[in-house]
Amino acid sequence: MRYVTLSTDADPTPRLGVVHGDQVADVRSLPVAPGTDPWPSALLDFIRQGPAAWRRLADRLARELPRGDGTWHRADEIRWHAPIPRVPKNIFCLGLNYASHAMESAQARGREPKIPQIPVFFTKAPTTVSGPFDEIPWDRGVTQQVDWEAELGVIIGASGRNIPRARAREHVFGYTAVNDLTARDLQQQHLQWFKGKSLDGFCPMGPLVVTADEFGDPQAKQIALRVNGQVKQLANTKDMIFGVDAIIEVLSRGLTLEPGDVISTGTPEGVGIGRTPPEFLQDGDVVETEIEGIGTMRNCIVAVS
Repeated sequence: MRYVTLSTDADPTPRLGVVHGDQVADVRSLPVAPGTDPWPSALLDFIRQGPAAWRRLADRLARELPRGDGTWHRADEIRWHAPIPRVPKNIFCLGLNYASHAMESAQARGREPKIPQIPVFFTKAPTTVSGPFDEIPWDRGVTQQVDWEAELGVIIGASGRNIPRARAREHVFGYTAVNDLTARDLQQQHLQWFKGKSLDGFCPMGPLVVTADEFGDPQAKQIALRVNGQVKQLANTKDMIFGVDAIIEVLSRGLTLEPGDVISTGTPEGVGIGRTPPEFLQDGDVVETEIEGIGTMRNCIVAVS
């Protein structure tokens, strides 16, 4: 299944949708069997309802055909929001989770390259989340070094604590694309990553969430990022130092993961700060973030001061 959060000109309220080819079903408008609860209006609520609700919707859609009664929309007619427009808590992120990126980051800062022996975690504030085709505000009074980072995002579906690696993927609802935009100058000034990672709008997410069963092996997907059509990052998730199962195992030690939690799994080489000379995003730049099996986000950088 492929879930989105959509709105339309006729109804600007963001709500749950399901993609079928080039059509999108407005879940709220699907028929409901007598004696059953209404369909959820938001993806986060739907995830929290659990597997029985997921199967019920899948069964309903298996019997549903696109039709012109307001239930179905063409994909090019809707507004695409972040799948979870307001995440329930900070986004969990991985730093230096590709060896090539760890090397370029160390070289850019004149440090000895070291490959992490355990996952490096940080977080981004919920207010960073923006839609897959939204403009990204760049406050030039705050930062002059906006960098890009294409990443595979993981959406937790089942709560768990101290999750063993062998069962980690059982806790995954689905996968999405994330751009972990970063203010490199703030990252350097504050001697930690949270501030430079957490400016408003600095986490485009989407364009949709592909369920774990449909997505397949998360360690076998191409990941790419382009700026104004030029390829900046091109890699495969097989190159992660810590795969999704290892990330969930370590992150969940003594820390409960809950439905709707988002994990961004780290970026490969090719970021702006690692280039010679360094490159940073400018007003009007268009950034495309693509994950195989999920799709492509397209965000324009817009100066706001």
